[in-house]
Amino acid sequence: MIGLIAATAAGAAARDRLAAAWPDRTRVYGGPVADAVRAAFAECDRLVCFLATGAVVRLVAPLLAGKASDPGVVCVDEAGRFAVSLLGGHGGGANELAREVGEVLGAEPVVTTATDAVGLPGLDTLGLPVEGDVAAVSRALLDGEPVALRAEVTWPLPPLPVAAEGAYTVRVTDRLAEPADGEAVLRPPTLVVGVGASKGAPVEEVLALVEDALREAGLSRASVAELATVDAKAGEPGLVEAARRLGVPLVTYPAGELARVAVPNPSDAPLSAVGTPSVAEAAALVGGGELVVPKRKSAGSPAMATCAVVRRPGRGRLAVVGLGPGARDLLTPRARDELRRASVLVGLDQYVDQIRDLLRPGTRVLESGLGAEEERARTAVAEARRGQAVALIGSGDAGVYAMASPALAEASDDIDVIGVPGVTAALAAGALLGAPLGHDHVSISLSDLHTPWEVIERRVRAAAEADLVVTFYNPRSRGRDWQLPKALALLAGHRASTTPVGVVRNASRADESVRLTTLAALDPATVDMMTVVTVGNTATRQIAGRMVTPRGYRWQEEAR
Repeated sequence: MIGLIAATAAGAAARDRLAAAWPDRTRVYGGPVADAVRAAFAECDRLVCFLATGAVVRLVAPLLAGKASDPGVVCVDEAGRFAVSLLGGHGGGANELAREVGEVLGAEPVVTTATDAVGLPGLDTLGLPVEGDVAAVSRALLDGEPVALRAEVTWPLPPLPVAAEGAYTVRVTDRLAEPADGEAVLRPPTLVVGVGASKGAPVEEVLALVEDALREAGLSRASVAELATVDAKAGEPGLVEAARRLGVPLVTYPAGELARVAVPNPSDAPLSAVGTPSVAEAAALVGGGELVVPKRKSAGSPAMATCAVVRRPGRGRLAVVGLGPGARDLLTPRARDELRRASVLVGLDQYVDQIRDLLRPGTRVLESGLGAEEERARTAVAEARRGQAVALIGSGDAGVYAMASPALAEASDDIDVIGVPGVTAALAAGALLGAPLGHDHVSISLSDLHTPWEVIERRVRAAAEADLVVTFYNPRSRGRDWQLPKALALLAGHRASTTPVGVVRNASRADESVRLTTLAALDPATVDMMTVVTVGNTATRQIAGRMVTPRGYRWQEEAR
């Protein structure tokens, strides 16, 4: 919950705007400001104070307990110009909150955390438990000192400017190891603990079994991702409470699914009780991985619980990112976040140049020229399979005539794939033309490099007969100069010569050009590969210099 505190009418107005935008996330605190701050500080995860930073510093100073427990605090000035991350930038979430507040109120987020200021990911913001000499290692990264990365297990980390050797170390491990001086240890969630339990098994017995198994195997409790068991035990109180105390989900599987998992230590007892010869080992192994702790029993007499531990390999991450039509303000916030999340960027050289300044230090860039689309797709998937966090970029929306299709054709289910939509060329051109896509429409590429012309012609003919608005991608190049005239002729067989046609080149870029013409007047020689051509249907009209396709056909009926 986010506590909101204001002292003046101007502050209260901004506070109420934020409360209206986030009704389920916020709570307004009234009354004397000092009392409101004390109450919100004790009850909320984060605070937004519409007060001067000096006033907030004095109010929260007596309340501070420690970096790990204090809420994040953001200050917004009376004029609503700035949202200042004052306290708990990383651990308290104030940095991200300042950015969110800025988006709602139109304020400039002010973040002074050193790593954020220079574009480095904070070691405590990676979503992984971190321990050891975090401050010293972070300072070394900031100062450009050599910091070595020791990845004992694979995990798709964001970019870090690390070296082969260094006086400081970032260690990625699920092993139970005491951090050395100058070492920060990241604990990825690689361990799955399968558990079986008799009815009424005490939570203390279950927890003792799990913790003993981890300790004796030299594994860290912080790397446990989940407890896993059979569906029949989903409501067993001892297992439910054990998962809650460990801070992980209790994941369950049908007995039939567990029975199909090959295990080294099957037993007749669970087979007769719940329908599978193994619960602990099978539940841990069902998602694959290495069995690092075979089934063992608890110390009770009789033993009421069993457990087994599996290390699942870290899955690589492939984000397929659409960059939009070219303008920076049409690059979505999600796309921007994924670019900064990726440790490896794969893309066409000219697209890489568009967003190179957004990449974090340490990002490895693999760029290539036109015609290497399939090679880029294979490269991106291969990097993800090596456990990297990869961004594969394309213009517009990466799923529309871009890189998503070849990449997903290469990818299997051994990596995580995230699709990040972008503003397509058709949408960017449509916004400049007016509303040409207001009713049913279709996009057709006229490039016959990968699709036979006979197939393209059949699609154009179908769109013409169906009276669809048509947007032509890749309409004409120096080596393909006859396809666009042929496609226009097919449409002209079903539409009037006065049908509006929009011609947009380099939509949203500095040298964009927009022309509104007609089917009869369009000169194909004025079109190139950087152009999108949108041909209206029988209802499309020019209205006040704009191209408009009505959502219904009333205008068409009224015109008859």
